[in-house]
Amino acid sequence: MSTVPQTGVVIPTDLVVVGYITGAYGINGWVRIKPYSADADALLHAKTWWLGRQNTPELRDVEMMQAKNHSGDIVARLMGVAGRDAAEALKGTVVHVRRSHFPVLSDDEFYWVDLIGLAVENLQGEQLGLVSDLMDNGAHPILRIAVPAVADQGKATAELLIPFVEQFVKTVDRTAKKITVDWGLDY
Repeated sequence: MSTVPQTGVVIPTDLVVVGYITGAYGINGWVRIKPYSADADALLHAKTWWLGRQNTPELRDVEMMQAKNHSGDIVARLMGVAGRDAAEALKGTVVHVRRSHFPVLSDDEFYWVDLIGLAVENLQGEQLGLVSDLMDNGAHPILRIAVPAVADQGKATAELLIPFVEQFVKTVDRTAKKITVDWGLDY
């Protein structure tokens, strides 16, 4: 499914932010992209990327002509980007790729984007909040849980950090939009 903005370009509805352009790479118009994932297969294999600026709805599609890993980043040659100045002009641009271009995962694997927004409850059935984000501490991912404010206490929204490891995360049910964890309210 897609949407058609005023520009007439059909924008897919399954776009996922996968990284951002940090600047030029070389003098021939290549760009350097900082991927949001250590495994940047979607960036390497999607032939069409959607580029836009942070916090703006305007996106434009661009054909990815060539891409490769380079020192933890991705470097790529994009259609219509000729020369270092054109590549530098894209610095800060956010890169989106269609979700349908992501590699297929096994049943026990998840893309982070699939976990954001899921409800989190503990083994006792207590609601802890919603997954707002994930972060990587090097050893393993960590779920960032937005804990709703307690209405009668007027506290600001708090956050729980739960390691995304088997010891604490017991089940992930994407159909029910729920993650069950072994984690107390008082942790």
